[in-house]
Amino acid sequence: MAPRLPRTRRAVAVPLGMALASTLAFLPQATPAAAADTEITPSALTAAAEGTNLSYVVNLRHHKATDSVERAITRAGGTVVATYRKIGVIVAHSADPEFAKVLRTVRGVESAGATRTAPLPAQATEVVGAPRALSAEEVAAATRAANATQDPLQPLQWSLPAIKADKAHERTLGSKDVTVAVLDTGVDDTHPDLAPNFDRRASANCVSGKADTTEGSWRPGPGESAHGTHVAGEIAAAKDGAGMTGVAPGVKVSGIKVSTPAGFFYAEAVVCGFMWAAENDVDITNNSYYTDPWYFNCDDDPDQRALVEAVSRAARYAERKGAVNVAAAGNENFDLAADELTDPSSPNDTTPGTRVVDPSECLDIPTQLPGVVTTASIGAKGIKSSFSNYGKGVVDIAAPGGDSTAFQRPEAPATSGLILGTLPGGRWGYMAGTSMASPHAAGVAALIKSTHPRATPAQVKALLYRGAVATPCTDPYDINGDGKIDAVCEGGKNRNGFYGAGVVDALNAVRK
Repeated sequence: MAPRLPRTRRAVAVPLGMALASTLAFLPQATPAAAADTEITPSALTAAAEGTNLSYVVNLRHHKATDSVERAITRAGGTVVATYRKIGVIVAHSADPEFAKVLRTVRGVESAGATRTAPLPAQATEVVGAPRALSAEEVAAATRAANATQDPLQPLQWSLPAIKADKAHERTLGSKDVTVAVLDTGVDDTHPDLAPNFDRRASANCVSGKADTTEGSWRPGPGESAHGTHVAGEIAAAKDGAGMTGVAPGVKVSGIKVSTPAGFFYAEAVVCGFMWAAENDVDITNNSYYTDPWYFNCDDDPDQRALVEAVSRAARYAERKGAVNVAAAGNENFDLAADELTDPSSPNDTTPGTRVVDPSECLDIPTQLPGVVTTASIGAKGIKSSFSNYGKGVVDIAAPGGDSTAFQRPEAPATSGLILGTLPGGRWGYMAGTSMASPHAAGVAALIKSTHPRATPAQVKALLYRGAVATPCTDPYDINGDGKIDAVCEGGKNRNGFYGAGVVDALNAVRK
């Protein structure tokens, strides 16, 4: 099992050609939600009782109630951090452990809930493994293998020909009028592969729940995760004769930082991220994370229900404003269409417990929200990655996210079964996970939007699915060859639990 890392759909860094066991030990794994059959008492209650602030989302029944609810928040001892009138969501802080309960009784409030179980700021001790950057020797070897039409590191990017992105680039690199927002751990826009395509106007830091547009606020700080920078490079690293090449190297990419320095993606930040994207004319959002602290958010829990409602409203608003929302399916090899799953590690910001959940009623957000393009991962041999979540009717599409090189080794000159991406500080390195699959799908969606600039989000998604390469179930699925079935795929060639509508195809995306 991969280590439980704070909540990106995590990618990892593994040395080139690392053996199977070691690779899997580093592959991303998200932290699941707390157990219904285990009595979990959030430490938030203790923290709040001691006068420590927690963060809350308050969802209104109608926008006319905004002013009165803001006053009620103040009377209840809370502080309004941000108000999103267009979706009826208020972000607030309070040190009162009864704050959400009190707010639920206020006229005009539909739901209210704590966004975390740890006090502000979240105290996390887990350390995210840093990706391994390419050595000078590896860069030199890739450069020697590149042909005249390739960027120097493109020979290492097996994922581009896997989705015919190299062929698509002969027709178009994408439009500068299209922006893909990376809601993630921050993007280093000073990277030479990202700087030519970076959209500052559509970038911000949303960690507090309110957008901060201070120059560079969207970048990861020292010691923070490289995840967002890696994702941004997969989407839109410039094709300019240097470095690597993105799936859509001619489009713009923005960074919306929604992760705390400790690596948590809380609901107030995610709401802010979708709203900022919506109000700044973003065409595609990439969401390679789950919303902390619960892997699955259950409707019968008032806090979790409020988080689902708040994030759902923000995601729907972004789509109404023209954005296609693409998300990673997750890295636990879960069948998201199963009748029940064991969620072993929620809440992940305090003391995790274990519970059995019905994933049709307890949602992984934003992955399972209506309208979101849920993306599963394939490896270099074109089959489901060992870690990728799946599920008929849940997974919409599949894209390269990498896998252990021992499981799925790419054709030479590529040397690693993982995905190459940009790293802060002008470097490049490998990661793997559905976190890497989602940006490949987002990049193809950006090419579709470039080719069909007037297409609505529904039309872009329809073209994405229609252009995908139908891929039948891998049956039996025994990824490590030990004679045991590792996952069961349901469905036919055109729609199934492993690959959804199929594997994304960039060439089909740019054909008129």
